[in-house]
Amino acid sequence: MNSQRFSAADRQLPLIALFAGGIAIGGSPIFVRLSEVDPMATAFWRTALSLVPFLLFALFRERAALGLPKSAADLARLALPGLFLAADLALWHLSIRMTSVANATLLVNLSPVFVTFASWLFFGADITRRFLVGLAIAILGVVVLKSGGANGFGGGHWLGDLFAILGALFYAGYMLTLGAARNRFTTLQVMIWNSGVAALTILPVSMMTEAVFMPHSLAGWATVTGLSMISHVGGQASIIYALAYLPTAFSSLTLLLQPVVAAILGVVLLHEPLGWNGILGGAGVLAGILIARKAV
Repeated sequence: MNSQRFSAADRQLPLIALFAGGIAIGGSPIFVRLSEVDPMATAFWRTALSLVPFLLFALFRERAALGLPKSAADLARLALPGLFLAADLALWHLSIRMTSVANATLLVNLSPVFVTFASWLFFGADITRRFLVGLAIAILGVVVLKSGGANGFGGGHWLGDLFAILGALFYAGYMLTLGAARNRFTTLQVMIWNSGVAALTILPVSMMTEAVFMPHSLAGWATVTGLSMISHVGGQASIIYALAYLPTAFSSLTLLLQPVVAAILGVVLLHEPLGWNGILGGAGVLAGILIARKAV
């Protein structure tokens, strides 16, 4: 849908939805940190519980979304994004438990850089000078973020930061395969398969490697349900709705408030100090991503 056809008044609700979606997803690291269950189990409940509203909506409003793929190629298009999403969520949830919320969220937002690089490597897309400048600034920001202090490489959090960067790589794969799926299937159908495949992929890994799989209190169930309904269902649904009315470039830039929200919530709710390295390095990462995205 062409956003040029809508007046400023028509865009007010989508704009609110876009900001709400960014805030909802930005709050997901807090849910993960507060979860009673282990990181991969949290990722499982995040995706599995989201199937309830998706399937109910499909059952009553869009039954075609429940149809099975008609060929092996269609099955691959629907399944691949879920596999990448499973790896991304598992690694990111691990990183949130091992490093600061600010670091984990900033580093996983390197995914747009990896998406553009993969587009150039595999699909022949052009890489502009602006993109390379943005990449360099983002890398410099990571170096500053990780230099010295309690959150530096010497502070015991390097493995969590590495998991966040690997998560960004898998999220880049998710975004690339998601584009192929959405060209052929409806948004709801893709979301159902994403969540279902991701949940089924994470489930056996979590049960074999983690000790705590089921929440043991009402507060524990509230945490994983809130993560699923607010961040996974509400956040993604709001953003997808907004993208139908707002320019994609503007929308993608606005969603950079996710790591900002995560960092603020980490300070307020978890009492995680940022320090000057965190502030300057985080600003560098965000600036680099901003410049790189403008080049796409």
